[in-house]
Amino acid sequence: MRRISVVGNSGSGKSTVAAELAGRLGVPWLELDSIFHMPGWTPRPVDEFRAEVDAFTAGDGWVVDGNYSAVQELVWSRSDTVVWVDPPRATVMRRLAARTLRRMATGAELWNGNRERFRFLFTKDESILRWAWVKHDEYRERYAKAAVDPAYGHLRFVRVTSSGELARVLDG
Repeated sequence: MRRISVVGNSGSGKSTVAAELAGRLGVPWLELDSIFHMPGWTPRPVDEFRAEVDAFTAGDGWVVDGNYSAVQELVWSRSDTVVWVDPPRATVMRRLAARTLRRMATGAELWNGNRERFRFLFTKDESILRWAWVKHDEYRERYAKAAVDPAYGHLRFVRVTSSGELARVLDG
């Protein structure tokens, strides 16, 4: 594993897994959210987003985490492994609620001056908790199909559903 795409629901642990893998392999790590969300939560234009991802994934070794369909084919065409972080929905929601509330309470900056706000919990289009709840089954279906799709036969898919499995993947 030298070129790894880490995917999974918000709150699944994909950034934690990606950072750990990058550290162990001694390769750079890119969190797609960090270049997609410009100041004021403004989305980066797709052509700019793709250009940044293209430049990053041109190297020999890297870890990219995120689920952006705008760059999935680009990332996967250069990847050798997809690590799919897929804990149960209850685990995702527990982790995400704790993380989100902690970030809100501390005012932690995420990317480019952006911060999670308490009002985001109650707005349909901005609630990360609602997003994760709705996307959970969609991501499961998407990555389960991809794992058996001959178009991705060049990729090794590693599905991680628990902390124990994660430890085995990291130690292996």
